[in-house]
Amino acid sequence: MILAPLFGATMTIVVATGPIDDPAGAAHLSAQEKSAATQPLVRSATECIVHAIITDPNYGKAAARLGDLIVASMPSCVAPMRAMIDAYDQYYGDGSGEAFFMGPYLDLLPKLVGEASRKAPAP
Repeated sequence: MILAPLFGATMTIVVATGPIDDPAGAAHLSAQEKSAATQPLVRSATECIVHAIITDPNYGKAAARLGDLIVASMPSCVAPMRAMIDAYDQYYGDGSGEAFFMGPYLDLLPKLVGEASRKAPAP
Protein backbone atom coordinates (compact mmCIF):
# COMPACT_ATOMS: atom_id res chain seq x y z
CA MET A 1 0.00 0.00 0.00
CA ILE A 2 1.24 3.47 -0.84
CA LEU A 3 0.14 5.13 2.41
CA ALA A 4 2.57 3.40 4.78
CA PRO A 5 5.73 4.39 2.88
CA LEU A 6 4.36 7.89 2.28
CA PHE A 7 3.56 8.24 5.97
CA GLY A 8 7.19 7.33 6.69
CA ALA A 9 8.36 9.88 4.14
CA THR A 10 6.09 12.48 5.73
CA MET A 11 7.48 11.83 9.16
CA THR A 12 11.00 12.19 7.76
CA ILE A 13 10.05 15.51 6.18
CA VAL A 14 8.36 16.76 9.35
CA VAL A 15 11.28 15.84 11.57
CA ALA A 16 13.94 17.06 9.13
CA THR A 17 12.88 20.67 9.37
CA GLY A 18 11.06 22.85 11.84
CA PRO A 19 7.98 24.98 11.35
CA ILE A 20 8.18 28.46 9.90
CA ASP A 21 7.17 31.57 11.82
CA ASP A 22 4.18 33.74 10.97
CA PRO A 23 5.71 37.18 10.44
CA ALA A 24 2.99 38.29 8.00
CA GLY A 25 0.03 37.65 10.30
CA ALA A 26 -1.57 35.01 8.08
CA ALA A 27 -4.52 34.67 10.43
CA HIS A 28 -5.94 37.91 8.98
CA LEU A 29 -5.94 36.69 5.38
CA SER A 30 -9.09 35.63 3.55
CA ALA A 31 -9.58 32.05 2.38
CA GLN A 32 -8.90 33.20 -1.18
CA GLU A 33 -5.63 34.87 -0.15
CA LYS A 34 -4.53 31.77 1.76
CA SER A 35 -5.32 29.58 -1.22
CA ALA A 36 -3.44 31.93 -3.55
CA ALA A 37 -0.42 31.76 -1.24
CA THR A 38 -0.38 27.96 -0.94
CA GLN A 39 -1.28 26.88 -4.49
CA PRO A 40 2.12 27.71 -6.02
CA LEU A 41 3.78 25.55 -3.35
CA VAL A 42 1.37 22.68 -4.00
CA ARG A 43 2.09 23.01 -7.72
CA SER A 44 5.84 23.07 -7.09
CA ALA A 45 5.71 19.95 -4.92
CA THR A 46 3.60 18.13 -7.50
CA GLU A 47 5.87 19.19 -10.36
CA CYS A 48 8.85 17.87 -8.41
CA ILE A 49 7.15 14.49 -7.98
CA VAL A 50 6.18 14.37 -11.67
CA HIS A 51 9.71 15.24 -12.77
CA ALA A 52 11.22 12.61 -10.47
CA ILE A 53 8.82 9.99 -11.80
CA ILE A 54 9.23 10.66 -15.51
CA THR A 55 13.01 10.68 -15.15
CA ASP A 56 13.00 7.44 -13.14
CA PRO A 57 14.52 4.61 -15.22
CA ASN A 58 11.61 2.37 -14.22
CA TYR A 59 8.97 4.78 -15.51
CA GLY A 60 7.06 3.29 -18.39
CA LYS A 61 8.07 -0.28 -17.64
CA ALA A 62 5.25 -2.75 -17.26
CA ALA A 63 6.31 -3.72 -13.73
CA ALA A 64 6.54 -0.12 -12.51
CA ARG A 65 3.61 0.83 -10.31
CA LEU A 66 2.72 4.48 -9.95
CA GLY A 67 2.46 4.24 -6.16
CA ASP A 68 5.96 2.80 -5.92
CA LEU A 69 7.33 5.53 -8.20
CA ILE A 70 5.66 8.22 -6.07
CA VAL A 71 7.21 6.79 -2.91
CA ALA A 72 10.63 6.58 -4.59
CA SER A 73 10.36 10.23 -5.66
CA MET A 74 9.76 11.60 -2.15
CA PRO A 75 13.41 11.85 -0.99
CA SER A 76 14.32 14.05 -3.96
CA CYS A 77 11.32 16.31 -3.29
CA VAL A 78 11.75 16.93 0.43
CA ALA A 79 12.31 20.69 0.07
CA PRO A 80 9.15 21.48 -1.95
CA MET A 81 7.08 19.09 0.20
CA ARG A 82 8.36 20.76 3.35
CA ALA A 83 7.59 24.21 1.91
CA MET A 84 4.05 23.12 1.08
CA ILE A 85 3.45 21.61 4.53
CA ASP A 86 4.96 24.64 6.28
CA ALA A 87 2.82 27.03 4.25
CA TYR A 88 -0.33 25.16 5.20
CA ASP A 89 0.73 25.29 8.85
CA GLN A 90 1.40 29.01 8.52
CA TYR A 91 -1.83 29.94 6.75
CA TYR A 92 -4.30 27.42 8.16
CA GLY A 93 -2.84 26.58 11.58
CA ASP A 94 -0.40 24.14 13.16
CA GLY A 95 -0.87 20.58 11.96
CA SER A 96 -2.91 21.52 8.91
CA GLY A 97 0.04 20.97 6.57
CA GLU A 98 0.53 17.36 7.58
CA ALA A 99 -3.25 16.82 7.54
CA PHE A 100 -3.43 18.25 4.02
CA PHE A 101 -0.47 16.17 2.86
CA MET A 102 -1.72 12.91 4.39
CA GLY A 103 -5.32 13.50 3.29
CA PRO A 104 -6.41 15.43 0.21
CA TYR A 105 -2.94 15.76 -1.32
CA LEU A 106 -2.09 12.07 -1.24
CA ASP A 107 -5.61 11.15 -2.30
CA LEU A 108 -5.28 13.19 -5.49
CA LEU A 109 -1.54 12.79 -6.13
CA PRO A 110 -1.72 9.61 -8.26
CA LYS A 111 -4.33 11.23 -10.51
CA LEU A 112 -2.36 14.47 -10.77
CA VAL A 113 0.87 12.62 -11.49
CA GLY A 114 -0.82 10.48 -14.13
CA GLU A 115 -2.28 13.51 -15.89
CA ALA A 116 0.90 15.57 -15.67
CA SER A 117 3.17 12.75 -16.81
CA ARG A 118 1.02 12.19 -19.91
CA LYS A 119 1.40 15.89 -20.78
CA ALA A 120 5.12 16.07 -19.99
CA PRO A 121 7.64 15.71 -22.80
CA ALA A 122 9.48 12.41 -22.93
CA PRO A 123 12.83 12.46 -21.06
